[in-house]
Amino acid sequence: MRLAAPAVLLACLTLGACAHVRSPDLAMPTAFEGAKGGPDRAPAGSIDLDRWWLAFKDPQLTGLIDQALARNPDARSAAARLTEARANRIETLTHYLPQGDAAGSTKRTDTHQLAGTVFNFPGFSSSGVSDATTAGLNVSWEVDIFGRFLATSKAVNGDIAAARFDYEGARASLAANVADAYFQARGLAIQLDDAHETQRIEQELYDTAAKRAALGIAASSDTDRVAGDLAQAKAQAAGLEAQLQAERRTLLILAGRIVEPTTNIAVEASVGDLPPVPDSLPSELLKRRPDVREASARVAAATGRSQTDILAFLPTIDWTPGLAWQKQSQPGFSVTAQSVINGAAITQPIFSIPKMLAELKAQNARTEQAVIAYEKAVQTAFADSEGALVGLDYDRKRVALLTDGEARAARGYKANKLGYDRGLTDLQTALSAEQSWRATRSQLTAAEVQAARRTIQVYKALGGGWPAERFPSDKQAR
Repeated sequence: MRLAAPAVLLACLTLGACAHVRSPDLAMPTAFEGAKGGPDRAPAGSIDLDRWWLAFKDPQLTGLIDQALARNPDARSAAARLTEARANRIETLTHYLPQGDAAGSTKRTDTHQLAGTVFNFPGFSSSGVSDATTAGLNVSWEVDIFGRFLATSKAVNGDIAAARFDYEGARASLAANVADAYFQARGLAIQLDDAHETQRIEQELYDTAAKRAALGIAASSDTDRVAGDLAQAKAQAAGLEAQLQAERRTLLILAGRIVEPTTNIAVEASVGDLPPVPDSLPSELLKRRPDVREASARVAAATGRSQTDILAFLPTIDWTPGLAWQKQSQPGFSVTAQSVINGAAITQPIFSIPKMLAELKAQNARTEQAVIAYEKAVQTAFADSEGALVGLDYDRKRVALLTDGEARAARGYKANKLGYDRGLTDLQTALSAEQSWRATRSQLTAAEVQAARRTIQVYKALGGGWPAERFPSDKQAR
């Protein structure tokens, strides 16, 4: 112990610099620029972000997300990782409970001397039957006077919290993926309806051009030109039907309904009314987003491991009580005994200190990486949220402008079509008006779908899609 004392002192003095873990740098804007308090904004807390998809008031969307959360392999894998983390926690912490096993044995030896000198003294016979039976319970318990249990608990509790938030992050991403695929399917359904409408319009133009050519008041080339446009419209409709079927299959796969026919997914050709999104302060992001809280939990776990490595330099004291019972019998001799054992052992690292210092340095580096990952998660949260909110405002303004433009273009086409039917305008004028209307209508559909998808991004960016009340607070997670 004289040699151990200066070694412990030297190790403790060396650890002062090694054990430091810097605080995360979370310097961020105090508020988002733009996208605040508009007509499409709801007061913070007025929308249930834990199940944000209910705000769309679409039973089919709700059903698909619920099925995906229950059946999808990604959600099930994350749940299995959470179960593994819980089991690892129990396995690690039980190390600090008394360890030991009961053991017993029995043995009978029947000896027959074949040659040599025969002797038969009590307890020492050259032949005969001897029995030996033993039973015992040996226990070893580390006397934790330096707080190793608390440091280890901090590490494993951080691991299980990180697994929880990883689980909920996977569920939130899955819900967003289902909703995104759902609105893409609805957008394809709108485009398919538009393609069928274009096909009908081109057929009307073709019929009108054919009649005018038959009457000799228009060139036959007009009919051929419209026929080309009609063929394109039919081809576009066929392609959209294939894309819509593929998107339906994607939804079935996400929902865990792989073998079902795609016709089981009814897709309405309308985006519908989009729900409002809430304003959110930066501090609220840190409380809700699973990725931010997972990164925070990983910092806590890494810090706990650094503390455990520091405490490894101090002595380990083990109490080793035990019970034993034995019975032996030989010809002319028999003994039965029982023992009560009370012992202790102490271990002090000496020559392994350089290796342990290297391990501690590596663990501190891993802790620093966890802190940096936490800073990055916070920065990503701010960037995602502000980008999604600003983008959604732009998308909704674009939808409003294109809605008005589509209505005007539709009126312009109808007027030119009527003029062509009555011989007041030529085919080129009618086709130009029809193409302008189709282009504006296509842009409007794309903008409506993009606004729906951006709404989903906003909900996900603001941390929605996971039951916050089921998980520990920030203080507990740390």
